Amino acid sequence: MVVGSYATGLTMKVERLPSPGETLLGSGYRVDYGGKGSNQAVGCARLGATVSFIARVGCDSFGEMALNLYREEKIDAARVQSTAGSPTGVGFIIVEAGSGHNCITIDPGANEHLTPADVMEGDSELDQSSVVLTQLEIPVPAAEAAMMRGRALGAITILNPAPVRHLPGSVLQTIDILTPNQTEAKVLTGHSPDAAISPEEVARELIRGGVRQVVMMLGEKGALIVTDLYSKYIPAIKVRAADTTGAGDAFNAGLAVALGHKENLEDAVRFAVVTGGLAVTKEGVIPSLPRRDDVLHYYREQQMIPPDWITRV
Repeated sequence: MVVGSYATGLTMKVERLPSPGETLLGSGYRVDYGGKGSNQAVGCARLGATVSFIARVGCDSFGEMALNLYREEKIDAARVQSTAGSPTGVGFIIVEAGSGHNCITIDPGANEHLTPADVMEGDSELDQSSVVLTQLEIPVPAAEAAMMRGRALGAITILNPAPVRHLPGSVLQTIDILTPNQTEAKVLTGHSPDAAISPEEVARELIRGGVRQVVMMLGEKGALIVTDLYSKYIPAIKVRAADTTGAGDAFNAGLAVALGHKENLEDAVRFAVVTGGLAVTKEGVIPSLPRRDDVLHYYREQQMIPPDWITRV
């Protein structure tokens, strides 16, 4: 079960990211499907998971785009509500042509109307979910409701805290696995984004705050697992980056699907590093989210043994 956002992505490329107050010429403008919740739901479905998605969109053409996407990707969208009086969310994405680095701004639109009641209604889907995954492009109370419901039913609860918002201890205590990047982890613990603190140290602060386990995304450096018992660095795969926009969503999808197939945390993160790494090799978010066959091809190309479950999906 994915509880999250949908936002249409409006993207263009620039030679370099602009400085404050600067106007640059861009190119390659396009309109894409987006929203971290939607992206992660599609990512899970493409890896073979059975996915239900809870979200809100507007009663507009962008909302219809979203519903068509879920039909194409075979995602259960029975609880994606069309919300009158509020537009579908929109994200503006600027991508640096040479490096693939990006910056993103978001108008949540209908996403801001997702409520705890939306999450709690029709519990049959949640009752059957082995993993509940959410993010922070929706109101914190809705994300908290997803984590609380998942915890009560014995599902693994994963929160990807992007965009980063303050989270009270009551929310942190419902999270089995928190998946921040380094900046998000620092902000969540009250540090400035450029604070000189090690990834492991800030992860342990989050664990002391109530999170059970932290999987910190380190971009091209891979990922760091931190629990109350140990820490483990998982290196990234070597790829040529074209666009990093969808990497975090592909990583979270891979992690959720692997855990849903009963992988241990370390093996699940190793799988997530592969799905996240493959995503940066293509432009756009939805086009970059790897399918099961893409992942199998990578394992075979690298002469690596893929997880048993993915060969049976």
